[in-house]
Amino acid sequence: MSNNIHSVKLSSFETPEVIEDNREDWVEFGKNNDFFNFILDRYKGSTTNATIINNTSKLVYGRGLSSVDASRKPNEYATMKALFSKKTLKALTLDYKMLGNCALQIIYSKDRKKVKEVHHIPVNLLRPEKCNSEGVIEAYYFCNDWSDTKKFVPERISAFGQSKSPIEIYYIKPYSVDMKYFGLPDYFSSIPYARLEEDISKYLISEVNSSFASRTLVNLNNGIPDEASQFEIKNKIVSSLTGTDGQKVIVAFNNGQENATTIESLAVADAPDLYNSLSLECEKKILVGHNITSPLMFGISSKNGFSSNSEELTNSYVLYNNMYILPVQDVLTDAFEEILSYNDIALELFFKTLKPLEFTDKEDRGQEKEKEEEETKLSSQKKAEDDLVESLEGGVMSDEFELVDSREFNNDNESLEDWIEATEKKDKKSLLEKLSSVVKSRPSAKSQLDKSIYKVRYKYNAKYNKPESRNFCKQMMTRSANGVVYRLEDIDKATREMNFKSAGLPMHNGQNFDLFKFKGGLNCSHFWSEELYKRKKNKDGSYKEDKALSSNEEVESIPKSYEPKPRGRQRAEKVESDRADKGHHPNYKR
Repeated sequence: MSNNIHSVKLSSFETPEVIEDNREDWVEFGKNNDFFNFILDRYKGSTTNATIINNTSKLVYGRGLSSVDASRKPNEYATMKALFSKKTLKALTLDYKMLGNCALQIIYSKDRKKVKEVHHIPVNLLRPEKCNSEGVIEAYYFCNDWSDTKKFVPERISAFGQSKSPIEIYYIKPYSVDMKYFGLPDYFSSIPYARLEEDISKYLISEVNSSFASRTLVNLNNGIPDEASQFEIKNKIVSSLTGTDGQKVIVAFNNGQENATTIESLAVADAPDLYNSLSLECEKKILVGHNITSPLMFGISSKNGFSSNSEELTNSYVLYNNMYILPVQDVLTDAFEEILSYNDIALELFFKTLKPLEFTDKEDRGQEKEKEEEETKLSSQKKAEDDLVESLEGGVMSDEFELVDSREFNNDNESLEDWIEATEKKDKKSLLEKLSSVVKSRPSAKSQLDKSIYKVRYKYNAKYNKPESRNFCKQMMTRSANGVVYRLEDIDKATREMNFKSAGLPMHNGQNFDLFKFKGGLNCSHFWSEELYKRKKNKDGSYKEDKALSSNEEVESIPKSYEPKPRGRQRAEKVESDRADKGHHPNYKR
């Protein structure tokens, strides 16, 4: 008899298929490559499910990303804050909770030595490329609409660390033994109940709007046709009597004594209780699927209401924080630390905790505000110092020149002419020492012994290596290590064109000062050294052509104020930390 009765059944739930189609380079997720869309629909349709997802993502983000090394490594910390914006992190935590996966778009600098930018990319628009022979995913495909790949052609983007491309994808998912390409939401087992909650709401709306307020039984008493015919007849009747949102008709076939078709209303007296019971069961199962022990955490009242539940709330928060929030935060911070390591930044990251209102107090909030303000200040100062370093237009000497001597910049140094003469004598002596008995004479070779073959440049050096050096000094020393030197007019130009106060530079509280004289400012342990370069010779004895930025014409453009001795050289020759005033600005008043 049961085979002859057709009624509405709750929507069935299927585990998503992971499909590696030979016709495509990417891997599909779901029978129609639409599992992410299915999850999004359950988020939109289930009130309980959406509330938990939204609030959980807020708990994961907390009060933002921070580091235990913030005070010890202010420059690295400022770089981290600049890379990972609040908008990116909030979107990332929502994706991870809702979809079980999230992804970042990594943008590199032109020389690809640094990660320049990090942005959120909707993970539902990505599909992984099929693994290579070693089981490594080398790329991901991006498509605005996976239901129409002909119109929206998927774009291949390399995976993080798998190419030399300017843009890569960093994909984040939880580990699972049987899920190589995708992660599943942690609440996966409760998705059928989210769907049921959605269906119940639609059904109740249909009850209000439909004239078929009660259940209807249609008896067909003229015989029992074959099963295929039963389904065909049933579908025609249902489509005629019901709308698209719900089926409230039961169709029965039987061999009655009367052949007439009958229609009966089946009143369900306890329908409100039935639907209320189903709704509560859905809510309960969704909470269990999300590992929620107390609905109070998300503004859902428990059977005891909202009063006298402080202990329940506290215990539930601690449990949920340890069982879910902290592990998810660890997954995310591990990813962020790996990205930062590409920039040679090592920070121990964490998300600042967002506690329920009952756990917070004014003192905590005040301290947090002060800390955030300090972090903002550090970030602003770093940018200003970066701009100052960029304004120093130094460069690496070309291959046409070789470094023949270097000396600490000192007021008592011999003149440039005497320095060059001494260097020449040293070169000649060295040459004579190296030659054996045969010296080839080249009387016809043109002599170019004059000042034009020499260049004097200035290099930023450290007398003391201090770990607490300013960001400006650290960057300048990095440049020095890479061979960058400066003309005097380069240093002068940077001094004149930089507005220290408006830029928010920390040296001397934003007061303008001479970079040549004061270097990095108060307690600076650096100094300028003089570098003497000599043009190299070709094999025939002639001097190489000067093609560098350091041409004679540029050297001769040094302002007269630098001649014969640069202004402020007495101060420039010493490190500020060795001075009695420790490098205080001239306007400083004790």
